[in-house]
Amino acid sequence: MNVTERFLKYVAFDTQSDENSESCPSTEKQKALGEFIVKDMQAIGIADARMDEYGYVYGSVPGTAEGPVIGLIAHMDTSPDCSGKDIKPRIVEYQGGDLVLNEAEKIVMKVKDFPSLRNNQGKHLIVTDGTTLLGADDKAGIAEILTAVEELLAEGGPRVPLRIGFTPDEEVGRGADRFDVKGFGAEFAYTADGGTLGELEYENFNAASATVVFKGVSIHPGSAKGRMVNAMQVAVDFHTMLPAQERPEFTEGYEGFSMLAHMQGGIEEATLHYIIRDHDRFKFEQKKSRFQMIARYLNERYGEGVVTVTLKDSYYNMKEKILPVMHVVERAKAAMAAAGMDPVARPIRGGTDGARLSFEGLPCPNLCTGGENYHGRYEYIPVEDMERCVQMLKNIARP
Repeated sequence: MNVTERFLKYVAFDTQSDENSESCPSTEKQKALGEFIVKDMQAIGIADARMDEYGYVYGSVPGTAEGPVIGLIAHMDTSPDCSGKDIKPRIVEYQGGDLVLNEAEKIVMKVKDFPSLRNNQGKHLIVTDGTTLLGADDKAGIAEILTAVEELLAEGGPRVPLRIGFTPDEEVGRGADRFDVKGFGAEFAYTADGGTLGELEYENFNAASATVVFKGVSIHPGSAKGRMVNAMQVAVDFHTMLPAQERPEFTEGYEGFSMLAHMQGGIEEATLHYIIRDHDRFKFEQKKSRFQMIARYLNERYGEGVVTVTLKDSYYNMKEKILPVMHVVERAKAAMAAAGMDPVARPIRGGTDGARLSFEGLPCPNLCTGGENYHGRYEYIPVEDMERCVQMLKNIARP
């Protein structure tokens, strides 16, 4: 089975994760894909392929030569940001210009909005009908890993021992929660969970969430002077005291941000939910401290206990764990170059399972899979780029 055929089989499964669920996996439908993948793995010769009770899929490929035990990891879930149900993929030989995804619905991928199209003229793009995401994040990673393994086993020749792992719930930040690092048994690993061809990532955001609760006092507005505390107004005051230039729409590269992700409330109680991100650990801690400082100021102004901030760290920048083992990055660069790519190391403006796993003792940079425009209906992936990524993974496995 080639990588395109495998990928198209996987995207037929709806595997959206659910950030509001407390189960593991967060949606049972992820296990349906997991069971299918286990059968696929067994069919290509991964005899010990299995899925555990939490929906994690594991398998191993014995080596035929001496070398490090290397892990290859991808995730099975898709983003909750856009529907992943009834995906209708098609392959388009792209000749340039705007790309009509759905003529009836007038859904068009325009070059001015998605300039990456200019780099893909002459390639065969897998797209949707514009009503769902595609699922290349990260079913492309799974398809590329298993196609690489299938080809390695068929070709024979020297290869190092491999450990394969596919996780649920990466998109809701829980992909590494129950990953069996010790049982996995790899010396280091790579997540195949990146985007544009040639991207190699070993720096990511430090990440935290902030929940800010505001308690008010409801008084009839006709007699409210000096007595009413409007929780929504205090919430507005809080938000406007955060630096406007540190919102994600004004940042790029290594610049961090604080983003209001959700809000609800009334006069007596209001809640703001934020995500906080920065590559620099010191600046990250400063951003978190600012939340506490603003809360203290507003409590002095409106009364003690009106504002409560709860901060929770999510993951940290894997860079500090990768720098001592940079041979892992150099191996990836060499594998990319041998596959005809121009390796470009870029900071991730987000996180991957690899960030958490790196702090759990499994150094784990992130590799490209070739996809573009993740998490939305304009997502696409070139067939030719997936094939290059398969070759990259095979090169990594060679001693």
